[in-house]
Amino acid sequence: MPEREKKHLTLQKALEINLDNCKYGTIVEIGAGQEVARNFFRAGGAAGTVAKTMSAYDMQVSDDVYGTEESGRYVSHSRLIKMLNKEFTAVTELLTTSRPKNTTFFSYAATVTAKSYLHKNECHGWIGIRLQLYRKAEPSDIVLHVRMLDNDGSAQQEALGVIGVNLIHAAYNYFTQPKKIIESLVDDLEPGRLEIDMINFSGPYFEETENRLMNLHLIHNNLTHAIMFNPQGEVQIPAELLYKKNILVIRGSFKPLTKVHLDMTKCGQEHFNQMEYIDTDKTIVLAELSMASLTVGDQMDDNDFLARVDMLNTQGYTVMISDYLRYFRLRQHFRRYTQQQIGMILGITNLALIFTEEYYNNLEGGALEAFAKLFPDNTHLYIYPMKSEEQELITADNFKPPKALRHLYQHFLENGYLTGLDNFDDRLLHINPTEVHKEIKKGRGDWENDVPESIAEMVINKKLLGFANSK
Repeated sequence: MPEREKKHLTLQKALEINLDNCKYGTIVEIGAGQEVARNFFRAGGAAGTVAKTMSAYDMQVSDDVYGTEESGRYVSHSRLIKMLNKEFTAVTELLTTSRPKNTTFFSYAATVTAKSYLHKNECHGWIGIRLQLYRKAEPSDIVLHVRMLDNDGSAQQEALGVIGVNLIHAAYNYFTQPKKIIESLVDDLEPGRLEIDMINFSGPYFEETENRLMNLHLIHNNLTHAIMFNPQGEVQIPAELLYKKNILVIRGSFKPLTKVHLDMTKCGQEHFNQMEYIDTDKTIVLAELSMASLTVGDQMDDNDFLARVDMLNTQGYTVMISDYLRYFRLRQHFRRYTQQQIGMILGITNLALIFTEEYYNNLEGGALEAFAKLFPDNTHLYIYPMKSEEQELITADNFKPPKALRHLYQHFLENGYLTGLDNFDDRLLHINPTEVHKEIKKGRGDWENDVPESIAEMVINKKLLGFANSK
């Protein structure tokens, strides 16, 4: 579709709002021009929508209007909320009595850092809208974090102008369908121009909206590659949570979380913390689930997803969901945010997958390319042992990779890129999470001894993961 036609569609949305005299509010934008407001004025009839536009670029001016930031960071969630608080309160207090009684007020705000000639920092921003969804309603909020991926500042500004119009239009038109709001945010934007790695719905109208599912929808619609939740189940920004941190990650389906998963994490942590220059206070331990483990075809069980996240949270894990199939892609994601140590804990089954040449058939450089991207710097794999069907203990030391990769495997092992975990609890090696899940579906039983007590209680009391009452 020609660029002119795409812009025209964005202006159509702005014009639709401009012609609705019931919607009235303010647009304040800091950091990348006033592209959202500009779209409303270009569309025509903006006097019917826009009470005020503003851009407080100077820090002292911004502080005078919205208050100071203790962190000193102006592109932050805190600054966005202060902007929304100030602007929505001002417009409603001033105009409620003078505007028509059916007016629904809104305030749109954005604080971003776009590409410039002077700085090479990450181009990202916080965007949000506070609005009344019907006459005299208490306001509700939609807040999102975006990463701008265009290579020049003017293109980033244009993209922000489009997503801002989309957000205002969608908030009013699709408020009963939060997933549709998400899907419409990048209308008229080519793939790869923006990444949305967090969205949060709050306020009276969105009390029943499950924000974890909404963020999962970001991945499902290719708007981001990964989302994160802290142990309290709150959505987190990867850039803030991972910045300059050592990262230790265990990947699994966690269906359910078992005692062997906890032992893998404990053993991995003990080895990871022994590395030189490791500051345990600046280390984050993640449990990562891939989208592939959450979906069957294109279908996803929301309750199953929430159950797995809840189980991990109760054991103190920060949870990451990603669409990365290969480990080197996961490592590349972490390298966006930190140059510190990265550790990945995995079992023999996943080690065998990594050393399967067919796994890399669609890479031009095959397995060599994948390993070059997995082990270029401070990245280490920690290998948890398993017992074979013949009860033979298989470890990193006696694991047999394919003949063609045997010398390469030995190189990684001898140079410390692969570390066998020798501090494991031998009593737990019989636990197979897949078999545990099968037993859960039958009701109460011996599987309860294979998971933490609190997890067994959750599964039984909430009937999670297909649990059936014993007959």
